[in-house]
Amino acid sequence: MANINKKEIRLAIAGVGNCASSLIQGLYYYKNIGEKDKLTPGLMHNIVGPYKISDIKVVAAFDIDERKVGKDISEAIWAKPNNTYIITKNVSKMNVKVKMGPVLDGISPVMKDYPKEDRFSPAKLKPVDVVKELQKSKADMLINYMPVGSDKATQFYAKAALDAGIGFINCVPSFIVSESSWQKKFEQKNIPIIGDDIKAQIGATITHRALAHLFNQRGVKLDRTYQLNFGGNTDFLNMLERSRLKSKKISKTEAVQSQLETPLDQKNIHIGPSDYIPWLEDQKICYIRMEGRKFGEAPVIIDLKLQVEDSPNSAGCTIDAIRILKLALDRKIGGPIYSASAYFMKHPPKQFTDDEAKQMVEEFIQGKRER
Repeated sequence: MANINKKEIRLAIAGVGNCASSLIQGLYYYKNIGEKDKLTPGLMHNIVGPYKISDIKVVAAFDIDERKVGKDISEAIWAKPNNTYIITKNVSKMNVKVKMGPVLDGISPVMKDYPKEDRFSPAKLKPVDVVKELQKSKADMLINYMPVGSDKATQFYAKAALDAGIGFINCVPSFIVSESSWQKKFEQKNIPIIGDDIKAQIGATITHRALAHLFNQRGVKLDRTYQLNFGGNTDFLNMLERSRLKSKKISKTEAVQSQLETPLDQKNIHIGPSDYIPWLEDQKICYIRMEGRKFGEAPVIIDLKLQVEDSPNSAGCTIDAIRILKLALDRKIGGPIYSASAYFMKHPPKQFTDDEAKQMVEEFIQGKRER
């Protein structure tokens, strides 16, 4: 049996889509960043505790697409329908084959009406025993990148992490970490979890939250607001099936409402995906409008357009969440990591302002806060 480096962070990935591609590319792009380097553009932390980015090692991966299953993950990240921004092509062979996971509710029925290169194409293979694969790989944690609306698939992978006795990071808006029943299961096994629904470094939700907090801090009454999003990746295609959007809309809406002293009436706030535009690929375009009243009830209106590459935005947060979860494993802390969940996720168990959450994360890294 090969010796396991105790400082290694052994990562398993469920869903080898654009987000996984950006994360893995980032592991190679930032692999030489050390403790003595100045804070590097694109990173929030060069080092988290004792852990450098180069300490993260992918040891297992699961997907359902015939163009990815059976391939080394270093090849699978480039397979269609992935279409994210290329950070670096210098990704070495990792000797980790993508294994067949269960399809469950991971594919929206609407996808069948679109070209194969733009949609998922499930392999005609029997799913592997995910728990056995996780145990065999000696993974420390599993990160969940299922498509929006994949509640059954997310629950399957959460249970697999529990059964394998490893940490879990839920990057999608299917509620695990913010649900008390799941919290208890992870607490009982003393396994740490971070979630739910990853924020971007600079994306629609974090920008909208910051503006809502600004209105609140400056004594401006927010009357109405919307956030509309357009994109061309499989997530936006998947979300054309509106029935899959319930938890996504809850997650994004609560993330903004939590920053207001008095939440808006539901008729005065609209947040959610708007449409799928294939040629945008992994670009996301967001329009935010905020209407409020300032001194003397004089009106103030903000109209904002934000354009980003979607999946690198996610990776900029997950690369820290992974290392923080490893600190929790080292310290034998089980259940939700409230600080990291509040800072990196849209729908954490407990909402805080982003300034508060950042301070909490720094205290957790330094060992001054238990969770």
